Amino acid sequence: MWRPFYIAAAFALLGGCALVEESEPPIDPHGYDQQGVASYYGARHQGKRTASGERFDPNALTAAHRRLPFGSKVLVTNLSNQHSVVVRINDRGPHTRGRLIDVSRAAAEQLGMTASGMARVRVQDLDD
Repeated sequence: MWRPFYIAAAFALLGGCALVEESEPPIDPHGYDQQGVASYYGARHQGKRTASGERFDPNALTAAHRRLPFGSKVLVTNLSNQHSVVVRINDRGPHTRGRLIDVSRAAAEQLGMTASGMARVRVQDLDD
């Protein structure tokens, strides 16, 4: 008699576990121009697969963005020192709330943000 109740309760609990935040679909990069906080990938990610399937190389000029399509090229400018770098989007992220983009260490060095680990940046599409 209680068996249907337990089965229903189990499905309700398991259904709640399935509520994982799904990533939003890619956006049209044409005209993309946003400001926000950038951070950079640490060495522990070296060689790991990115969301695009390629291996992460901290010496490449690449970045992670939540919604820009893989292969998009963007100009990232550090707003505090005006240093800029062109990066290619090859991963999804950042996974920390309040961040706009994660860049590779090589890109972070060109932006002059390795000491602080973060910088306020402007990200502009170059695919037009």
